[in-house]
Amino acid sequence: MWLLLGLLAGATAAQGQQPRVLVFSKTAGFRHSSIPDGLAAIRRLGQENGFVVEATEDAGAFRDETLKRYRAVVFLNTTGDVLDPVQESVLERFIQAGGGWVGIHAATDTEYGWPWYGRLAGAWFAGHPNNPNVRKGTFRVRDTTHLSTRGLPPTWEREDEFYNFRNIDSTIRVLVDIDERSYQGGTNGDRHPMSWYHEFDGGRAWYTSMGHTEATFAEPLFLRHLLGGLRWAIGTGTLDYARARPEENRFTKVVLWEKLEEPVELAVLPDERVLFVERRGAIKLYSPATKRIRQVGAIP
Repeated sequence: MWLLLGLLAGATAAQGQQPRVLVFSKTAGFRHSSIPDGLAAIRRLGQENGFVVEATEDAGAFRDETLKRYRAVVFLNTTGDVLDPVQESVLERFIQAGGGWVGIHAATDTEYGWPWYGRLAGAWFAGHPNNPNVRKGTFRVRDTTHLSTRGLPPTWEREDEFYNFRNIDSTIRVLVDIDERSYQGGTNGDRHPMSWYHEFDGGRAWYTSMGHTEATFAEPLFLRHLLGGLRWAIGTGTLDYARARPEENRFTKVVLWEKLEEPVELAVLPDERVLFVERRGAIKLYSPATKRIRQVGAIP
């Protein structure tokens, strides 16, 4: 059941006019054997539904000039620390400019040291059942109005690796959850999310924990669900980098003064003078008019 035509407007448009999606599947931890199946499935969905899919495992692709070509970025079973600080900033700017993000399965097992990413993804992986880790459970659709849940049955049974989550963001809107009574090993209770979405930092983020097994990417219901998530993340607008935080290389660092005694707090006054306190208690004031510092007080 690969043929899911008509779900994306403009499917017959010329390729140059079609929205583009970048699939990123770099791993710095566990590597899922289902990554090739996932990439093939996303490519097929793009071919049949009017969007161009390109793929990379090179984090060097995370540059402004590269991401500006895409409407959405897919993190397909990424794991661990896959981007450096500059590349992280590029993804942040892409989302702030109105880009979309789609996370599949282990995308929540990624970048634990980057709080912004945790909020984008909506949660972080906390664990999964063991012995076996893949088992059957009952999924429940909680939102029938979203593009990614239209046409899904109210409940269905499927086999996969069911993640438990921590740091679940309060802004996510749950699309599908799992009935923890239908399997052993769940730790998130009556409302254990499996798929969700939210608008975040100027862009759009959609995530599903489905996707551990190769078989997942041949399931008609999952493919319908994923296609809807991709469509929502792609959106209908265009990127606007005027809405994004400026690139760090646009700023010039200017040293105002040296050989200070461990300044610990500062405040910039309305007239651009800088008031600061040193660890030993001296209160000092820098004047941009004189480019000098003088002590104006002291804390015992």
